Amino acid sequence: MVAGSGDCSEGEKETDMKVPASEDIKEQGDAGMDVSAADALSPSEGPPEEAREPRKWKWAVIFLCFYGFMSSIRPGEPFITPYLLSYEKNFTREQVTNEITPVLTYSYMAVLVPAFLLTDLLRYKPVLIIQGVSQVIIWIILLLGSTLIQMQFMEFFYGITMACRVAYSSYIFSLVSPVLYQRVAGYSRSSVLLGVFTSSVLGQLCMSLGNISFYTLNAISLGFVSFGLLLSMCLPWPKRSLFFNRTQTQEQKQVAATEATESELDKMNPKASVTPAATPTCSSKRWKDSVIVEMLLEVRNVVKRPNLRLWSLWWVFNSTGYYLVLFYVHILWNKVYPATDNKKVYNGGVEAASTLLSAITSFMAGYVKIRWNLWSELVIGVITALQAGLLLLMYTTDNIWVCYISYVLFRGFYQFLVPIATFQIASSLTKELCALVFGINTFLGTILKSIINLIFIDKRGLALDVHSQFQVYFIYFSILTVVYFVCAAVVIIRHYRSRSREGAGSCEQPLPTELSPVAVSSEAEPLSNGASVKA
Repeated sequence: MVAGSGDCSEGEKETDMKVPASEDIKEQGDAGMDVSAADALSPSEGPPEEAREPRKWKWAVIFLCFYGFMSSIRPGEPFITPYLLSYEKNFTREQVTNEITPVLTYSYMAVLVPAFLLTDLLRYKPVLIIQGVSQVIIWIILLLGSTLIQMQFMEFFYGITMACRVAYSSYIFSLVSPVLYQRVAGYSRSSVLLGVFTSSVLGQLCMSLGNISFYTLNAISLGFVSFGLLLSMCLPWPKRSLFFNRTQTQEQKQVAATEATESELDKMNPKASVTPAATPTCSSKRWKDSVIVEMLLEVRNVVKRPNLRLWSLWWVFNSTGYYLVLFYVHILWNKVYPATDNKKVYNGGVEAASTLLSAITSFMAGYVKIRWNLWSELVIGVITALQAGLLLLMYTTDNIWVCYISYVLFRGFYQFLVPIATFQIASSLTKELCALVFGINTFLGTILKSIINLIFIDKRGLALDVHSQFQVYFIYFSILTVVYFVCAAVVIIRHYRSRSREGAGSCEQPLPTELSPVAVSSEAEPLSNGASVKA
């Protein structure tokens, strides 16, 4: 069960059994949306309505950010694991570890792709409503459910909730003109982080000072998620989206232009007729020129670019280990310190601290100046090694405070690299292709999580206890560390050998790359499928 909900990042559980919502936003591609105005809708699509009605879009953004804040307030979320293991529910640690929690990963994997497609096809709002309904169902089951199968259904709906979070991260870009993308992305992310922090602090205060039961705390959470569902129904309905609706608009314009041309030709030559073969040819061409097919073809080129390949692989492999730790760390805490007094359960406070540190490290990453084309592998290797060390501490210590601090630092290190990975991927791609790449990375990571779950955690596999699981996570991060260091050595040696061949005076020293929005180049590098990517 993971802590708090909310670190996209984008995110993704920025939750107790779940990942904090801010995390989900990141994982599910809000990062992919957070790109420069160069990726905007083309001028041919006409002036944005936001320019004509500035007051209207400002209120829409404010309302959406308020919704993001309120939907992130679930004070009972950091305490779901203790609740299931308490006398109020009385599930065993083995049931929670090996039978209940794994359902979350399987559910998320099954729903992620349909949610990604439906979000754009239905224009965001219906998916946010589905998310709100799922959250209400989760807390109703937590309050009224008492059997193992009911708790597994609770995790199933939690997977739906996580998958639907992509709708919030991309919704805000449909409300404003492209020049405002970067600013409103910051607003939406900040509102979610603030909501997660507030939720964790509120939950901890209720438990430590309010002397209330887990049941009462979850009843309060049900009230908040019900209010969030009501807010989602009041959201404005966007007129466009990233893929499907934009494509339909372009096709409609093409069809209209074709009909107009044909009409003029008919006037000039009434006897002319359209051949039967014209329709299938047009249909075939329209299919080949569709945005989705064009981007899928271009993914092959992304794999060939070393920098994009490195950070995409980091996103897949490191996020897999990161979220597995988040899903099961609360069970570890309960085993290290099985507190019988609710006042001594500090899950909410730890989640609040880790969310705050994550926000700070994400902010700091924006000011790091490094030659990423040379040092990326080394930086990733060092941070992955530190995370492996923290995991070693977590599963070997008997001190709950050491466990808490290790977890806070573990999350902070990961969140430091998230905006760097986002920048490295997004700065080289169009907005649509960027969203697709992040979606594919997230889906591959989810598949890997499911495989690890099935082998090591699920009762149908090895069904390891939580300490053994964290030992597996330590080995996993250690292997990644070795791979990154080997790759770093190869890149650095190759760089300096190449430099020595060219001679010290024949090459200019490259300037450090700053993690900040890059200037938009008017030139575009043509790609194999006829599309273009920012040079």
